[in-house]
Amino acid sequence: MRNLLLFSILILSIISCNSSKNEKSPEEIQKAKQDSIEQVREEQEESEKKRPRTAADIKLKKELKYDKYTLEDKYEYNDTFRVFQWEKIKEKLAYIENFQREQNQYGLVSNYKNKHGEAPTVENFKRNAYKRVSDTLGTERYQSAPLYTIGETKLPTIYGRDGSLVKLISSDTLKMVRVKGLTNFEGEWDIPKRYVKALGDTLAFKHIVVVDVTNQNITALDHKEDTWYIRSMNKATTGKHNPPFAMETPIGMFLVQEQKSKMFYYKDGTTSIEGYAPWASRFTNGAYIHGIPVNNPKGQIVETSWSLGTVPRSHMCVRNASSHSKFIYDWVKPFTSLVIVID
Repeated sequence: MRNLLLFSILILSIISCNSSKNEKSPEEIQKAKQDSIEQVREEQEESEKKRPRTAADIKLKKELKYDKYTLEDKYEYNDTFRVFQWEKIKEKLAYIENFQREQNQYGLVSNYKNKHGEAPTVENFKRNAYKRVSDTLGTERYQSAPLYTIGETKLPTIYGRDGSLVKLISSDTLKMVRVKGLTNFEGEWDIPKRYVKALGDTLAFKHIVVVDVTNQNITALDHKEDTWYIRSMNKATTGKHNPPFAMETPIGMFLVQEQKSKMFYYKDGTTSIEGYAPWASRFTNGAYIHGIPVNNPKGQIVETSWSLGTVPRSHMCVRNASSHSKFIYDWVKPFTSLVIVID
């Protein structure tokens, strides 16, 4: 504002000097001054629009749409406190706003249960605690897509996790599609077309669910005009590192891909259905946001559990109160809503 004032004074001085030579009327001088000020204002506004958003630019407002079991911003847990990490969440929201300002042809990396074929083994691989092949970044081969260094066709370099969002650089009809990672991996890569689902260029990611594996909580937010509205703040239970079956909920940013009113699950190590989880929304691999598991395929829905918000104990999924999972189920839409998992 101070710079604008100084610039306006300078403009006014120049106009005044020129007016004495050209004998302009006071009205003409005033109009020239106003035009100059308006031009500067428009240029500043245009510059502001192009400036990348930061966490400081993100506006949060609490207007809950689901108000059961609501947690405070900071709340007691055992002999300490847990929190909602709003600053970290703002950073993620700013990142989303920034990539949406670009002209993107969006795509989705997809290989749930290896339905598009098992990815080739990367050149430099290792076996993790679950005895499964992983790349040097820790991403498993199972349910992932192979990412090839540009110009390389023999072996992939890393894996792209199912549910990752990409920008399509080339046509998705080519045998190898050129993509730029928007979530979960960076840089440009070539990927076989069968692992990429084209999503078009009109998507607007306005419904976001954030899961915090450190504080074991979950929050839902949506975007209107220049503000992100907080719609729920609840306890959650995330995945536990417990080979050979239970796995951590992966850190990252994922697209909601499918929903099931009942997600049936097997007893560990078998193909026998042990029970189901209600109102399940899948975002990567076999990871769902869902309600309380029912260890009986025909059992009644259980609303809540003492274990919510305590320590990780799930098989990669994110458990929450069943009525909250129903709220999420109804509120998000596949292929237009994002799940962010932070630590």
